[in-house]
Amino acid sequence: MLINAGRLLMLCVWAFLLINLVHPYPKPLTYFVNVALFFMAVMHGLQLVLMKATQPKDSPKLSGLLQAKIFLFGVFELLAWQKKHFPKS
Repeated sequence: MLINAGRLLMLCVWAFLLINLVHPYPKPLTYFVNVALFFMAVMHGLQLVLMKATQPKDSPKLSGLLQAKIFLFGVFELLAWQKKHFPKS
């Protein structure tokens, strides 16, 4: 439940940041939003690279859809993936 709320929140953040590319916000805010968009893209890309690098050699490859979801939703998708593959006993 909370993971889905986090995914929705992340979609809203991406939308807010990407709207600035089409319709720029007023001057001081547009600089902050551009930096935030760059930072978020780098951090989510880093999460994806680290996830791929820490996969064991014998595990199945991450699908393209899962990689896109990890980049888009970040830690919320990683938590959902962990919950699915490593349930608590």
